[in-house]
Amino acid sequence: MDRRTLLGSGLALGLLGAQQALAQGAPSLRLGLITPPAHQWTQSAMALADRLRASGLTLAVHPAGQLGAEAQMLQQLQTGALDLAFLTLGEFTNRAPDFGALTAPYLVRDIQGAQALLAGDVAQTLSARLAEFGLVGLGFGMAGMRQVLLSRAAPQVGDLAGRKIRTVPLAQELDFWEKLGTAPTPLPLPALYDALANGQIDGMQIDFEGTWNSRYFELAGEMLASGHMMFPMVAVASARRWGRLDQGSRAVLETEVADTLAQIRSAYEGIDAATRAQIGAAGFPVRTVGRDWFGGAVEAWYDDWRSRTPILADLEAEAARL
Repeated sequence: MDRRTLLGSGLALGLLGAQQALAQGAPSLRLGLITPPAHQWTQSAMALADRLRASGLTLAVHPAGQLGAEAQMLQQLQTGALDLAFLTLGEFTNRAPDFGALTAPYLVRDIQGAQALLAGDVAQTLSARLAEFGLVGLGFGMAGMRQVLLSRAAPQVGDLAGRKIRTVPLAQELDFWEKLGTAPTPLPLPALYDALANGQIDGMQIDFEGTWNSRYFELAGEMLASGHMMFPMVAVASARRWGRLDQGSRAVLETEVADTLAQIRSAYEGIDAATRAQIGAAGFPVRTVGRDWFGGAVEAWYDDWRSRTPILADLEAEAARL
């Protein structure tokens, strides 16, 4: 038997031993996230719970902000009241701006570039920095590429001036929309449908999946298929809770969460294509625009943020190699 076979056998025996140990008295864990039940993140979290059950771990998934907004879930993670979460970058970026560099406009050429960058070296460096927040970073997932949904059409970028565009409360994203002359308006995800319906917002930065699943397009006038920004998700564990888990539990969680994140990243090429087609088939106008449509806002954004977040240059260099 060669060395590779021995190592493989040792790993298999180690995982088997871990699973047997877990089955004898595994803790019950909870995972929080803000996405609704139909969203891919939630679906993948439920599939993760099923796989963990086979290893003896119990994971309860709480979608749609059942445990509160992301700021509240972050506090719960830090105190050990919550075990795991799939989070967007807003709560991290406003404390450590380097995280927001991942949302740079047109950082990647397409969704395949986003998938690769979020599994790359710079992303892993950022994941390790989550220890600063009392968390254990387990890696990055993503949602679909960002598009622009508008209550009324905008033939030119200047037509966006003064419009209230929903964003996440992330400094880099807010700044991008300010540079476009809009009034960026952070709102929690569950509030978007009513906000668009009653005119509280004039549009939103969103992906095709969310637009289709939540039927936002029924209240809108146009969608700009810009693909201008990727939207990372980070999987985290409470450092307090992680430290109380036995080695076998941690090993199973690391492996299964990493597999889940890889599946989420790979799923979005198909999800973006399918949900864009569904929106178009429903008769809703979707217009493709590129970087030039945004005028000088993209270059102005990079001029500011390259100096404010030096890690952006590392991300640009890595993206250029993809």
